[in-house]
Amino acid sequence: MQNEPFNLAHILEHAATFHGDVEIVTRQVDDGSIRRSTYGEAADRTRQLARALQKLGISRGDRVGTMGWNTQRHLEAWYAVSGQGAICHTINPRLFEDQIEYIINHAQDRVILLDAPFVPMMERLQARLPSVEQWIVLTDADHLPDADLPGVVDSESLIADERPEFDWPRLDHETPAGLCYTSGTTGNPKGVLYTHRSNMIHAWAVCSRDVTGIGMSDTVLMVVPMFHANSWGLAYACPMTGSKLVLPGARLDGASIYELLDGQQVTFSAAVPTVWNMLLTHLKQNDLGLPHLREVLIGGSAVPRHLIETFDRDYDVTIVQGWGMTELSPLGTTCRLKACMKDWPWEKQVDVRMKQGIPIYGCDLKIVDDDNRELPHDGETAGRLLVRGPWVIKRYYRDDTDATDADGWFDTGDIATIDSFGYMQITDRAKDLIKSGGEWISSVDLENAAMGHEQIEIAAVIGVHHPRWEERPLLLVKPVSGAALTRDEVLDYLRDKVAKWWLPDDVLFVDEIPLTATGKISKLQLRKQYGDYVLPQQETAVADAPDAKMK
Repeated sequence: MQNEPFNLAHILEHAATFHGDVEIVTRQVDDGSIRRSTYGEAADRTRQLARALQKLGISRGDRVGTMGWNTQRHLEAWYAVSGQGAICHTINPRLFEDQIEYIINHAQDRVILLDAPFVPMMERLQARLPSVEQWIVLTDADHLPDADLPGVVDSESLIADERPEFDWPRLDHETPAGLCYTSGTTGNPKGVLYTHRSNMIHAWAVCSRDVTGIGMSDTVLMVVPMFHANSWGLAYACPMTGSKLVLPGARLDGASIYELLDGQQVTFSAAVPTVWNMLLTHLKQNDLGLPHLREVLIGGSAVPRHLIETFDRDYDVTIVQGWGMTELSPLGTTCRLKACMKDWPWEKQVDVRMKQGIPIYGCDLKIVDDDNRELPHDGETAGRLLVRGPWVIKRYYRDDTDATDADGWFDTGDIATIDSFGYMQITDRAKDLIKSGGEWISSVDLENAAMGHEQIEIAAVIGVHHPRWEERPLLLVKPVSGAALTRDEVLDYLRDKVAKWWLPDDVLFVDEIPLTATGKISKLQLRKQYGDYVLPQQETAVADAPDAKMK
């Protein structure tokens, strides 16, 4: 058999050749207008950009940073950089500025392409970024801000005189292609270096029927940011399959997302739960429907049950829950029903769909105890979740120590169960479990139960000190606009949904719940803010917990 090497640029070339007239629709960052293009035009522009970057001195192995929203220009940068053998380093603008400074210096980016709204941040940082030689703003001359950045140029002027021709090199399969840093919740962000091989295999997996199942008849709204976890592979999967691609730019509010879903007749989309909660609020407030949308892939954090049920019942849209992480490129599992489950009662089906799902072929996983002994798949026994596979990290960028054990297993930091059907369910992050009276309480399960209340927009649970039980759960609630909830109403709502000894010792109503740079609840920030919170003096029902008296 032929041993043709992988080059990610061939994905876009395939799209241009066989789906050249398929649209790429972008909401422009500059002015919010809608720009229509095609895969054919994008491929031409990508070759122009590759030529321009070469003239700037970019060569194989050089790091080129991008800090941009989901737009056609950003997509072209991905392919132009990695296709010539350089490394596309996606920079998450939601990180703290000192973290952004750290990762640019750690990656030693030579060139940075960025959207105009991020220019002020780079002006503040540029004096402390010695490796950066060139700044390219992803815009045209008319929208280029007056930037205090050495040699700054707009991307349209940069490529204007370049020919749309480029001879993509034959690259070894293991040539690095992309670099993405973790959100740094426990220290400095860590770099994950993807290869052409790992990204290509991951993209094929993303296209498969039981992951996204997208094809040339689909229109995909790619909400998941290109600066976060490889855009869940969709920036490769869409042109690979010839799907029409819709890119939302910087506007991710409910009204803006609905405008694209409806106006572009989107059939498939992907984003974190907060995006769909905002959309749901907009739909209800304006009595709107979703006649074209078929499925939504949600990941990043556990999907609240009410979200799955409401989209099913009221909008005929199937929510598919997925799980992964930056270190997995990022997808590891998706949750779809097996054939034997199709005749189950709807409520029982939703019970299954609340889980993170079955491993994608190519990603092995297991759960182990603290002595590294593999645990049974009974749906009850929880253990540390380990993974391995061709798109799973081996070691972090510029780190000589493997991130895996001797057998290649990577410890995700998650605690999970696996049931007899093979469905994995995250019970918590290891560091977020609450130990009360010798027993563990899952903050994730408590949050999901609370989020089922129609007047709760977002809920978060942390453990705080208790003089007798070591830790007890504190529930923080952001109510929906105009709601007048009370502490007792929330606790009464939870009484028949969780074990008695899991009930929070207190409920605090807050205006905002902090999110991480990847859209997850920031437990680290909440623990800093409320870690010294003094719970009301009351008897907690931990004595009802299994084996509590012995422990």
